This record gives sequence, C-alpha cells and structure tokens, in this order.
Amino acid sequence: MARVDRRTFLQSAAVAPAASSLAAAGRLPLGLNTYCLRALRWNDAQLLEYAAGLKLDCIFLQDSLDPKAMEPSHWAEVRAQAGSFGLSLATGGGGVLPKTPEAFESSRQHLILHARRAAAMGSPIVRCVCAAERSAFPPGAPEQHMETMIRLLKSVRPEITSSGVKVAIEIHKDWQAWELKRIIEGAGKDFVGVYLDTGNPVFVMEDPLLTLETLAPYALTLHLRDSVVYEHKRGIAVQWVPLGEGVIDFKRIAARARELCPGIPTHVKPITGRPPTILPIYEDSFWKMYPHARASELSRFLAIARQGHPYENHMVIEDLPGRQTPAQFVAAIQFQQRDHMERGIEYAKKTLDLGNRWRA
Repeated sequence: MARVDRRTFLQSAAVAPAASSLAAAGRLPLGLNTYCLRALRWNDAQLLEYAAGLKLDCIFLQDSLDPKAMEPSHWAEVRAQAGSFGLSLATGGGGVLPKTPEAFESSRQHLILHARRAAAMGSPIVRCVCAAERSAFPPGAPEQHMETMIRLLKSVRPEITSSGVKVAIEIHKDWQAWELKRIIEGAGKDFVGVYLDTGNPVFVMEDPLLTLETLAPYALTLHLRDSVVYEHKRGIAVQWVPLGEGVIDFKRIAARARELCPGIPTHVKPITGRPPTILPIYEDSFWKMYPHARASELSRFLAIARQGHPYENHMVIEDLPGRQTPAQFVAAIQFQQRDHMERGIEYAKKTLDLGNRWRA
C-alpha cells in the first residue's frame, strides 16, 4: 500500500460536504465524542441524529452501546446514515496492551477486528488505548511495556494497512508524550498515529499544550476536555470539568492546533461527574511509576497547578469506582451529560471559533 502522509490522510478523511470550505477558512471541523453521553443509553442512530441537530461536522463513535454495534450489517447502516447527515465519522476499539504473554494474540485480534469495523463504517482511523492508567501496567519497567506495544503494532501492520485505516493511540492516563512518541516511531508512523486527548495528560503530570506540541506531527484526531488542576496537601489535585470552565488555556490550544494540525477533526469530550484525583507527588512510592520523568516538563505542569483552583460550579458526582450509579441519580446524570456537552459545544463554536456547518 502506498505511503500517505498525515496531511493528505486528514484531507482525504474529510467526507462532509463542508470539508473544502473548512480548509479554506482555516477552521477545524467540530464534532462530539459520544462516550460523554453514555448515561442516555442512545443507539448509534440517535447519536448521529443528535450530532446533526447541533449542526456539527463530525462525530466520534466511542464505546458504542448500540445492541447491534458488532454486527457487520449495522456498520454499513451507520456509514450510510452518517453520510446522509453530512457527518464524517471515526471510531475504534479499546485497550490493547497485553497484561500477560498469553494475552498477546487476543490483543492482536481486537485491533484487527476493530480496524475492519472502522473501515466498514467509513472511519479513517481505528482508535485504541494502551492501558486505563499508569498504575494498571503489568509488572515490569515502562520501557518493557513500550517494546510490547511496538511489537504488537508491528504484528498487525499487514492487516491494518490493507484495511485502509490508521491506528490512533489515545493519549490516556498511561504514557507521557515523549514515551508515546517513542512507541509511534518504533512501530511505524506511516500507519500509527495519535488520538490527541487534552484531558488525560494532567493525570500523568503534563501540560496539555506540551502534549499537543510534542505529538502534533502524529495527530489524527483531537478531543477537547477541560480540567481543574490545583495544589493539595498530598500533591496535585486534578478533575475534569465542562469545556471552557477549567484552568487549561484552550484558546492557545486551538490556535496551536490550527497551526500544527491543520484540518484535524476536533471533538468536544466533557467526561464529568467524577471526583478530584490526587497525584501524591510528595510520596516516594509515586515516583516508582515515573523513573525517567523530565524536570522541565514537570515544571510546566506545576506552574498550572500553582495558579489553579478547585471547580467552583455545581456538578453531580456519580462516577465512583466500584459503585453502580444509584437509581435516584440517573435522571440528574442524563441531564448533566447532555448539558455539559452542549455548553462545551457552544464554547467551542463561539469562543474557540471551531466548526463550519453551524454558521450557515
């Protein structure tokens, strides 16, 4: 298969009718990430209709709850419906870092299956995640897990390239940007890139702007999620909040994205309703997970925390590990997820000047 550079790849992926005018205007296409609406339990058709109703350019179908999600006949239906709404669509799978040698083949098959599904749905990428978070890595040094990921990705190269998609590794709560860059370049940047998420870098003590600037050459999709970051007696507290209501400078991030990733599909992704997480940076045991942390990059993150503050608006907290959402909370969470999504989209349109179809 002929090699395609990132700029050409992104341009060819833009299937919405407004794509050419977006490029001409220098605006980034605007969409939403469906995971943020999971409490509504909508099927894929309802999610597509919702995105079209908000006059968006694109949609990222993540962790679909549709009962037909893994049926090949459904993939064609979703592709056709997205096309009828003028929405470019992207999708993918989940975690792939094998926890044991025996799990390697299962991870391979997961990536191959979701690449086939993504291609059938018209997605130019197949999303994957390495690990849920840094502490979820299996035993061993980070370098060992990098090599495992590189080996895994190389092993599926023939199937991925023949499907016509690229692997987009989501920036999660696992790798710092310099580590993920090493994985991508080790595996092959011609078929592996990045799903840029601005919400996860703070969980690995990283300024999201630094993440963008480091990984922009490999970026295939951009997802905007805001955070509050502030000092705590044990270290640094981080919490996700609605877009535009945290301490991250999204005006600067949007400007740099236009400069470094022209035309990249950009999705609002407000995962809220979770309590603050404490990064215990004053405890020696914490740093065992980061044996090669870079002081200059940590200092940028600490500067954000020094000027930060807790979230001061109202939020229903319901997403607690190991606890099912109480029945009494369901309606409130459904309202909150939709409200936070729509507040974020409004901010992206009016303050960040993203998107095009809504202007008509």
